[in-house]
Amino acid sequence: MRIFLIGASGMVGSRILTEALSRGHEVIAAARTPAKIATGPGVTPVQADLANPAGIADLARGADVIVSATSPRSTGDAIAESHQFGHALLALARDTGLRLFVVGGAGSLKLPDGSAVLDTLPDLYRAEATGFRDVRDMLKASSIDWTFFSPAGLIAPGDRTGTFRLGTDHLVIDAEGNSRISAEDYAVAVLDELEAPAHKGQQFTIGY
Repeated sequence: MRIFLIGASGMVGSRILTEALSRGHEVIAAARTPAKIATGPGVTPVQADLANPAGIADLARGADVIVSATSPRSTGDAIAESHQFGHALLALARDTGLRLFVVGGAGSLKLPDGSAVLDTLPDLYRAEATGFRDVRDMLKASSIDWTFFSPAGLIAPGDRTGTFRLGTDHLVIDAEGNSRISAEDYAVAVLDELEAPAHKGQQFTIGY
């Protein structure tokens, strides 16, 4: 598979890149600063910024799927920026005709009682979480081939265990009441889905 990966130098994107390469895939690895992208066989680093989307579709041509592992820039109006971000992703998918896989946010999920995770977040994170929820809703209303993958409540660098649980639109919580996943295991689930799609046109999530 040839993957066009946006945000390849980030905490999640770099793990997706590593996992994809370990499975023998090729990656067109895009970032705002290509020098930060890990290089090696199978990697083609390119410069791309969804805030300035001109020309990105040309970079993605020849790929089999688009993976967005980035988030809108935070320069003031997080909601407006998220809408711009969502429109740029939709336009990219339409222009290329490729499947779009979006690394989303946990704020768009529900708690076991059906209430929104978003409503429990501190004000510091609520705007970005609202933006990602809106991006998910834009995907739902579109006619493109999409998947929106929300992480657990906490995602951080850790171990690649290959053992985790998947869910749909409710936060995956363990017996101790925690919702967490390593970025490495999140990347495993991303590649599993890309290789054997089971959540086309859906949101899904992960946790231990």
